Amino acid sequence: MGTTGTTGTAGTGDVDAGRGSARIPPVAGFAAWPPPAESPKRAGKALRDSVPRAEHSGFTVAPGRPGAVAAVEASNAGRLPALTPIRVGRMAATPFAFLRGSAGLMAYDLAHGTPATGIGAQLCGDAHAANFGLYGDARGGLVIDLNDFDETAVGPWEWDLKRLAASLVLAGREAGADEDVCAGAARDAVGAYRRTMRLLARMPAAEAWNAIADEELVSHTDARDLLGTLERVSEKARRNTSARYAAKSTRLLDDGARCFVDAPPVLRRVPDAEAAAVASALGRGGDGAGDGYLATVPEDRLPLLERYAIHDVAFRVVGTGSVGTRSYVVLLLDHRGEPLVLQVKEARATALAPALAAAGFAAPRVPHEGRRVVLGQKRMQVVSDILLGWTSVEGRPYQVRQFRNRKGSVDPAALAADQVDDYARMTGALLARAHSHSADPRAVAGYCGKGEALDEAVGAFAVAYADRTEADHGELVKAVRSGRLAAELGV
Repeated sequence: MGTTGTTGTAGTGDVDAGRGSARIPPVAGFAAWPPPAESPKRAGKALRDSVPRAEHSGFTVAPGRPGAVAAVEASNAGRLPALTPIRVGRMAATPFAFLRGSAGLMAYDLAHGTPATGIGAQLCGDAHAANFGLYGDARGGLVIDLNDFDETAVGPWEWDLKRLAASLVLAGREAGADEDVCAGAARDAVGAYRRTMRLLARMPAAEAWNAIADEELVSHTDARDLLGTLERVSEKARRNTSARYAAKSTRLLDDGARCFVDAPPVLRRVPDAEAAAVASALGRGGDGAGDGYLATVPEDRLPLLERYAIHDVAFRVVGTGSVGTRSYVVLLLDHRGEPLVLQVKEARATALAPALAAAGFAAPRVPHEGRRVVLGQKRMQVVSDILLGWTSVEGRPYQVRQFRNRKGSVDPAALAADQVDDYARMTGALLARAHSHSADPRAVAGYCGKGEALDEAVGAFAVAYADRTEADHGELVKAVRSGRLAAELGV
């Protein structure tokens, strides 16, 4: 098992208090000059002796591992009981869907049944193949990146990579690709990650930070077979706006205001007191349990938000792993009646926390779970939603973000066989870019190396873990059929 090492732990610099230039003494938070003799690249390379790359092919089911049904039941704790059957139904749909809803179980397996290098990075925590997508930037353009950070925390960089690789095998199987294609996609994702880290390690720091612009992504990852799919998703994303959602999900009242229209079980209006509590939490003072949303948004965004009035609040069911958590959509209108919809989504403690402690990573100090999610997202993305923030509603932490901000996504389980490996390379490169914002790319690249040893090892792990997930999914389906777990299918 790995422990937190000094080889690039997220958020630290190579500061040496005894070194500096003749004119300027060392400053905490900045690197020392001249650079230390032990470079991050050499330190990363040296880790291969203690954690050989070939060992990443292994996966051991640890004694005491919770069963799939027990893990799902435990993860339902604290969720709204009326919605957990929807969550179980969505997870029971396919093995890939089961993986999407079981980040905590996979983290347990990674902590107790796989090696760890000890290099820390800001993790997505749930970097499966469906958690990459398009969204709008402040100038109306589209960006492609990781787009789900509910489980984000600092941990072993290889956990995100292994989750991505395993998910690609499962998505490929669901799409009907043969086993060679599925295994090849897992290897290709790791190869793209490794090559991208090497590229970033060689670049000047400022250039590497924003490298691999979206217009260069296809050529960088040789993903040309995916172009048509990306263009179709982009066209759909441009139409996926607050205005379009409001037109479908709200109605005009006699006084010119708008309100949401019930669409059970996914969307329902809430009692006045609940709506008022959510709306109040969007102000500066919050609900008395901490700062409100406006106190967490950058000050230069406040004049924009001041031009909108809050008109209505509704409860909306979201996601697969998130089903059962509290999530609201808030309708705001400007002076012309043009809508802006915000999502106020409950932020629970990351499901990775117990596994991170078992792997030797300190439990995150989290003053507010919504803050953890937002800061983790900003740390990993090149461009983030300009209205990200957090708040508390009746003592519970929430994250706040734009809803339907020109979002679009590729369904990896619906790709043609000749596109699966292209998508794998693209997501592998995006994950490397995201990790490089916290882990030193020189250290990770030093460990990964030039050859394909890591690609082959993680590819083998991905196939083995996909098999394990299929068995877990079968256990869940059996529990649903026997009546042990209630499930609403197809919702």
